[in-house]
Amino acid sequence: MPHTLLLAEPRGFCAGVVRAIDVLNRVLKREPAPVYAFHEIVHNRYVVESFRRRGAVFVDAIDEVPLGARIVFSAHGVSPAVVEAARAKRLRVIDATCPLVTKVHLETRKAARDGFDILLVGHEGHDEVEGTRGEAPDRTRVVDTVDDVSGLAGGSRPVFVVTQTTLSVDDTAATIAAIRARYPAAQIRNDICYATTNRQAAVRAIAQRADVVIVVGSRNSSNSVRLREVAASTSTPAYRVDGLDEIDPAWYEGAGVVGLTAGASVPDELLDPIVEDLRRRGVTTIEPVIVATETVEFRMPDELELPVISP
Repeated sequence: MPHTLLLAEPRGFCAGVVRAIDVLNRVLKREPAPVYAFHEIVHNRYVVESFRRRGAVFVDAIDEVPLGARIVFSAHGVSPAVVEAARAKRLRVIDATCPLVTKVHLETRKAARDGFDILLVGHEGHDEVEGTRGEAPDRTRVVDTVDDVSGLAGGSRPVFVVTQTTLSVDDTAATIAAIRARYPAAQIRNDICYATTNRQAAVRAIAQRADVVIVVGSRNSSNSVRLREVAASTSTPAYRVDGLDEIDPAWYEGAGVVGLTAGASVPDELLDPIVEDLRRRGVTTIEPVIVATETVEFRMPDELELPVISP
């Protein structure tokens, strides 16, 4: 029977996610539906479905959007080709890209302009990676693992390295070490964001003390998947779920101490039912495990000029 719950801090929403959700909230409050968003505004099933119910339409191609419509670019960023396609259809764009992702885009664009070949450390097919690669598609190669690095062909141009913001800190360190060994003169920017780093440190701290760890987050959320992997790397059983209904009570058998955290796109309201369920199962002690205090805030996009209209 569980008796203690360790709550990772920080957990849940990061500043980039808060900004993106606030952007779409404001647009939906001031404009008639439908409002379009290019890709999911953030990678969380609950958040996306709640916006769909309010009239947001999530698309994977600009061709799906009517001429002149309002569209919001997601927190993960888009390629210049998407921006051009939106301009050609005279779409009214509000860009909710996380500023830390925009930073990676700018680094990539400048490196290509300066004559570098770019190695983008990240997961093939992820929205953020596709957007960043689009800054210099002819010069950018995506690598994920040490094995990917060993398979790279040589080139005559200097090498510049950027990373997806939501990667495993440990795995990325190994990949970057392999890149350094293969390209000693490479210029390297490790762009894993503060929120990813802090949440991985927090889940490691609770996993080292817990008998089982629950990570709340959707399967297409890179940072949530990495949190489960980090917890499991301590040899503690760890499970990723979207919410309470996906938890198997058998996971708690023999577990006196339960660890709980959430990915950067997960609202606290998805954790509250899990906490209450654990109380009913016998938890009497809830202990926050604090590894960092986050105070980062990002200003709203310049395109969003109108104030919020209260419901």
